[in-house]
Amino acid sequence: MKKQLLFIALFLITNSIVFAQNLVQSGPMVCYSTMREVLLWVQTTKASEVHFEYFDKENPNQRLKTEKFTTESNNGFVAKLIADQILPGKKYGYEVFIDGVKVEKDYPMEFQSQTLWQWRTDPPEVNFAIGSCNYVNEKRFDRPGKPYGSDFDIFKSIHKKQPDFMLWLGDNTYLREVDWNSRTGFLHRYTHTRSLPEMQPLLASTHHYAIWDDHDYGPNNADGSFQLKETASEVFKLFWGNPNYDVINKGGITGSFQWADLEFFLLDNRYFRTSNNNFTTKREMLGKTQIDWLINALVSSRAPFKFVAIGGQVLNSEAMYENYATFSQERKYLLDKIREAKIEGVIFLDGDRHHTALSRMQESDRMYPLYDLTCSSLTAGSNNNKEELNVYKLEETLVGQHNFGILNVSGPRKERVLTINIFDKNGKVLWTKKIKAQDLKYK
Repeated sequence: MKKQLLFIALFLITNSIVFAQNLVQSGPMVCYSTMREVLLWVQTTKASEVHFEYFDKENPNQRLKTEKFTTESNNGFVAKLIADQILPGKKYGYEVFIDGVKVEKDYPMEFQSQTLWQWRTDPPEVNFAIGSCNYVNEKRFDRPGKPYGSDFDIFKSIHKKQPDFMLWLGDNTYLREVDWNSRTGFLHRYTHTRSLPEMQPLLASTHHYAIWDDHDYGPNNADGSFQLKETASEVFKLFWGNPNYDVINKGGITGSFQWADLEFFLLDNRYFRTSNNNFTTKREMLGKTQIDWLINALVSSRAPFKFVAIGGQVLNSEAMYENYATFSQERKYLLDKIREAKIEGVIFLDGDRHHTALSRMQESDRMYPLYDLTCSSLTAGSNNNKEELNVYKLEETLVGQHNFGILNVSGPRKERVLTINIFDKNGKVLWTKKIKAQDLKYK
């Protein structure tokens, strides 16, 4: 009798664990990190009560818990909960519980809090991944013919590099014709892309930040006239976990974050955008309000490298497709303000073009060079565009295959060095460049 009861108990426990596993649609994912809190994210398959438990990996017996949250269809079955009992400079393991049952995964689930280094030591070494243009196939809604997405194991290659965080540079998912005219469509597409199996280990143990471009905002080349721009904003915020959005109080997803001594400025190149083909009015891609906020924030920043993330290329002199050169007056305003304010250490990060390239602009010997790193594509169709008309491109950095970047910042506080490594889908290095913070200063 006792053996039967034990067998029944084990059977029920096993079934409940399996059931909990089946209730996870995508994730968990670790989002922004600070010294005192980290945002944790997960999506369930149906309405469920969710909470996380976490622990300092040096003291695993002391368990901490987030609040509980019930997912529902109206919020895409997404739970975003804050681990708010952490201490600086720690690594934590965590577990997700669905309806009270722990979800088991066969890969690490961990996060880190940022280090309190100020007034104590040199800033820590930082490694972060970048990439853009992630197309996940869904045959019944894709265009006929050869699938546009491929090489999904690239996410396993990124995961193996163990970056501190990943910055997604737009087109992180591709809305289809069936998606962008309804909130239902938005939720389906974001859910389908986020559920890619190859992506799950990377989501679970690397912090994630994101901006958007046209394909995760609306139709191809979508602009500020897009009728569902508010829905686009809502769903983007639901599926990503930046520490802030719309810091200019004008709508959209503009924001910023810090990691160690670095600062990142996340721009919105869609919400305020004039149509690419509208030349009857003042042409804007970012809008004066967003640019003026950026200049003010850059002036206030003491970061040796100030990374400005934007969906499309900034410095490319080739005025075609959706490059900023097609909004020449506004681009001139932005670059003039950077120079006028004598802001040092600016590096642009962007995607969009389905190839990778580094551009370098230096107007005179008195001015430091501005760099623009385009990193694309992760899984969407890639190309071998040579940017023949771009006078600022560094020829040796052109990559026409699926790739990603790992950026490393190291060295003493006053001698920081940025090392850019671009890798192919298998994690093999394609090229490397070093940029010293001291070389991004005015003479």
